Amino acid sequence: QVQLVESGGGLVQPGGSLRLSCAANGFTFRNYPMSWYRQVPGKERELVASISTAGGSTNYADSVKGRFTISRDNAKNTVYLQMNGLKSEDTAVYLCSTLWGLVRYWGPGTQVTVSS
Repeated sequence: QVQLVESGGGLVQPGGSLRLSCAANGFTFRNYPMSWYRQVPGKERELVASISTAGGSTNYADSVKGRFTISRDNAKNTVYLQMNGLKSEDTAVYLCSTLWGLVRYWGPGTQVTVSS
């Protein structure tokens, strides 16, 4: 059974940094690309960043390019999202996700609030 659990969210001031983690189990983690999304109430879920199986290829939403970095540790079955230069518009629930077969799996999410 696929399980994804995010951690590392919290309250941070504008310009600050956070590092999110997503621990995965129930599948062969190293064989699957991973993604981070974010969700704001009343808005569509947004793809923030994605990473290939070995980590050699990454993609980012234009809104976070140059500020966020996605990485993974296949030995620890964990994907990370380093977020620097946070802005108020980055406030959201952040969820990690993978496509396993024909089903997209989601973690419960972790809240990130950027406010002074």
